[in-house]
Amino acid sequence: MKLAVSVYLTLCFASSIIMVMATIQRARFLLGTNDYYVRVINGFTDNSSVPLVIWCSSEEIDLGGRALQEHDDFSWVMRPSFWSSNRMKCTMKWDTTRKSFEAFKASRDTERCGIHRMCSWMVTQDGFYFSNDEVNWRKDFLW
Repeated sequence: MKLAVSVYLTLCFASSIIMVMATIQRARFLLGTNDYYVRVINGFTDNSSVPLVIWCSSEEIDLGGRALQEHDDFSWVMRPSFWSSNRMKCTMKWDTTRKSFEAFKASRDTERCGIHRMCSWMVTQDGFYFSNDEVNWRKDFLW
């Protein structure tokens, strides 16, 4: 009998937590406070003959691919939730060079994207730069 009561209380507690988390996510959705704006910019200075190709997808959605000429960008909105993977992975290809990276990862980006929730990437010949204001860029990694 004690085991049955213990299991029942555990299930009730777990259900309560799930309901609270779902309610919080729904409130954020309704208030529009959970959107993150992700943007990848082609920052190459001379790639007019060879575009920068980008393809982005997550476990839930495939955003498809684009060929970005100089200063073109590819952008989307991420809405992290308890129910999704909360990450978007992109593969970049320039000429014969290829690099995959996480353009958005909620556990990493919810703080670093800043109060405006702007998560911008500039891809250049020498690497991948991140900014949350598109003024101050910090090199995150090389090709």
